[in-house]
Amino acid sequence: MDNFAFYFSQGFQHVTDFNGLDHFYFIIALALPFGFRQAQKLLWWVTLFTLGHSLSLMGNYYASFDFSAYWIELLIPVTIALSCLPILLRQTPKTNWYASGLTLLFGIIHGFGFGRFFSMMVAPEDAGASLFSFALGVEAAQICIVLGVLLLNFTVALTTKWLNVWRTIVGIIIFFLAVIMIVERI
Repeated sequence: MDNFAFYFSQGFQHVTDFNGLDHFYFIIALALPFGFRQAQKLLWWVTLFTLGHSLSLMGNYYASFDFSAYWIELLIPVTIALSCLPILLRQTPKTNWYASGLTLLFGIIHGFGFGRFFSMMVAPEDAGASLFSFALGVEAAQICIVLGVLLLNFTVALTTKWLNVWRTIVGIIIFFLAVIMIVERI
């Protein structure tokens, strides 16, 4: 149980770590266009993101996938910027294979960004259980962020008539933070 708790907390902290907010920004951008009525669709995408993230961690651990750290670190903020486009264009993403596939792909890219560190952190005899515990921690943190965003959206909609303005402002902020990360990594 201690192993489960340790890797669960590591997964949770991976998403909420203030020294690496890229994951946090991505989930906010993913959740921002939605309300509680679309929570099921949104949670499906969050789970696909976690699945992609876990697949790349597993691939890196078991198959030693060796992708250029430069390109992965550059692609991570690109995925964040791309996730802001529906907000900036004021289009709520639809549930379809394209959006689901992109979310899964973005999860894979983000997972490769953490893969080398995760491989150093995990003991070979505990790899499967550790990865599963870590993925549950990632998923729990993402769900907390999603619920927070949905609650903020609901509060803004309930107290003002500025929900679209709110979403656009937050989307612009995250988009520009992603652009700054892109420029820093080039």
